[in-house]
Amino acid sequence: MIKNILRIIVALVFLASGFVKAVDVVGFSFKLEEYFSPSVFNIPFLEKQALLLAVIVVAFELIFGFFLLLKSHLKFTLTALIALCVFFAFLTFYSAYFNVVTDCGCFGDALKMEPWQSFWKDIILLVALLILYFLYKNEFNNLEEKTNFKKYLSAFAFMTMVFVINWGITHEPVIDFRDYKIGTDLNVEKQKIAKNPSDFKTFYSLKNKKTGEILEVNQDDYVSDKKYWAEGSPWEIEEGKTTSKLTKQGYESEIAKFHPETADGVDLTEEILKAPKAILIFSYDPKNANINVLAQAEAKLSLQRDAYILGVSTSPTTFETINNATMDGTAIKTIARSNPFVLTLKNGKIIDKRSAEDYIKQK
Repeated sequence: MIKNILRIIVALVFLASGFVKAVDVVGFSFKLEEYFSPSVFNIPFLEKQALLLAVIVVAFELIFGFFLLLKSHLKFTLTALIALCVFFAFLTFYSAYFNVVTDCGCFGDALKMEPWQSFWKDIILLVALLILYFLYKNEFNNLEEKTNFKKYLSAFAFMTMVFVINWGITHEPVIDFRDYKIGTDLNVEKQKIAKNPSDFKTFYSLKNKKTGEILEVNQDDYVSDKKYWAEGSPWEIEEGKTTSKLTKQGYESEIAKFHPETADGVDLTEEILKAPKAILIFSYDPKNANINVLAQAEAKLSLQRDAYILGVSTSPTTFETINNATMDGTAIKTIARSNPFVLTLKNGKIIDKRSAEDYIKQK
């Protein structure tokens, strides 16, 4: 009884984790790109394969989570999930210990977890899987009952998985867990951020020239205590070791990074959010964007006479017939899952979002 309950719980965790990544597999691929980047594992050739690898990992998680739920191919299923857990535990430990990737994307945008939380989650899952392996090892060679119900359920689950993953890649996620989902009012979100901002403090690493002692002191304590900076003080600030740390978590939203700017550095945020209607076309990677799609989308946008039109990318020269603005590529990726992508706002509220290809086809 207990082992069945544990098996079902673990299976549901893998299915939930796999599903939220499946609906937004492009977003998960962006997370893998972070791991493959020069600042983390420095495996640049895998960055181009991030989407394929994301699909494989998600399918792996969903298929074996489903097998575990049905108690199917137990030995192989448990072995595969243990290997997957070891892999994720390594990634999350590396992220946490070296503080290089702040969110592993284990549950997509549905549930954000800090690196150490993700690591301990993986360890708990790994322990649970090892326990299940031990509890079920006497059943590994038992003949598995194959029923029509299992066959039909498996076929339905597989087709659902393929549909959800494909729809998220070619269009938009079936379920949007992001801060930029349709119905979000960016003006309201900006107000929430302003009313409850996060607080950061600067911390200095101080070294005593006489004793060699090292202290970490925040900016307020440093200024208020003369012993650290008065003439003749043995304490000196170590170069390159000054850090900024979060001291109070305020209202969190990716919308805090929404700051399209002109080439001259003029912030267009307020102008966009106050417009009765604004249509923005985004490109997080203009060099690899489809030129024909860009041209057709621009042509259609140019016909809009009642809307504020703007092209936003990482380059100030991406768009030829509409005004250009720039924004951080990572910030654009939190909005756009396709390259290029069109976002429509009404008085700062998101009323439509779709790939540029879908926007062109829209009547």
